[in-house]
Amino acid sequence: MKVEIEDTYSEAFDGLYCRVIVTADDEEVLKRATEDATATPSIVIGRTEGGIERWLSEKETPDGRKGAILQFWGGIGKGKPLEDSVKKLEVELSYRIRQDILVKPFTALFDALLNPDGKIDMMERVGRCGDGFEWGERLYGRNMIVVPIMVSNFLVERQLGYAKGVMGTNFWYMCKTKAAVMEAGRKALKAIHQIEGVITPFDICSAGSKPETNFPWIGPTTNHPYCPTLKEKLGRESKVPEVVNYIPEIVINGTSIETVKEAMKVGIQSVRNVNGVVKISAGNYEGKLGRHKIYLRELFP
Repeated sequence: MKVEIEDTYSEAFDGLYCRVIVTADDEEVLKRATEDATATPSIVIGRTEGGIERWLSEKETPDGRKGAILQFWGGIGKGKPLEDSVKKLEVELSYRIRQDILVKPFTALFDALLNPDGKIDMMERVGRCGDGFEWGERLYGRNMIVVPIMVSNFLVERQLGYAKGVMGTNFWYMCKTKAAVMEAGRKALKAIHQIEGVITPFDICSAGSKPETNFPWIGPTTNHPYCPTLKEKLGRESKVPEVVNYIPEIVINGTSIETVKEAMKVGIQSVRNVNGVVKISAGNYEGKLGRHKIYLRELFP
C-alpha cells in the first residue's frame, strides 16, 4: 500500500552552477577526485557545494578516458550584483579544483555546460598554480591551460561556463525503521540520478535544518520539531507522527525548475512502497529560504 503524501510544499532558491567533466587514467583516482571535490555540501554556510551528476565512459569524454560530470553550486546574493556572486563562485570553485582534483595523478577538467549564461576564466585562480610556467594549448578541440606539476601536467579548460539553476528543493520520507531509511534512500538516489541535470549534494541527509537558530554563528541548526528523539520533551510542539522514528531528507539541485520537479517525482515514487516508510513530506520555511515552491500534490495529483 502506497504511503500518504502530505499536502505541503518544498521550498527552493536560485543558485549559480558550473557543470564540468573530470577525467583520469585510473578509475580509483577518478573516484577519489570526484568524491573529494564534492564531499562537503556547504552552501548553508556561505561556501559552495557540489555533487556527482553521473559517470561517463571513455566514449563520452573529450580525451577518451573514463570520467564523471560534476556540478558545483553557489548562492546568489540578495540585493547584490550578479557579478559578485559569479566572483565568489569562481573563488570557491578554484579551491575545489586545486585541492581535490589537480593534486590527483593524471587528471583533467573540461567544461560541460551547453548553454551558459557566462564564462569564468580559470587562468588566474587555477592556471597560476604553474607559478608562471603554465601555458595555453589547443587540445581535444578545446582551449586548455597546461599546468606543469611534479607528476606530469594538469589540464583544465580555460573557460568554464556558469548558469542559473534551482537548488535546495527536498523531500522527507518518514520511517519506522533504520532499514527503511537506508533501503528507501538508496532507491531514491538511484531513481533521481536517472534524470539528467541534477545532483543530490547530501545524498541521504540525516540533519534537516531550519533558518532560525539560537546560535547564528554556526549557521542553520536542527529542525527540532521534527527530531524524533525530542518528541517527549517537546510535547505538543513536536510534529513527528506517532509511529515515526526517523525523518531523512533528500536535497536536490538542478539545472531548471522542471528538472528538479521531475527528480523529486521519481525519487518520491521510488520510496512509496518500501516497507517501513510511513509518510512523505518536505521542508519549507514560510518563504524565508527561497522563492520557489514545489507542491507535492502537484507532483502527485
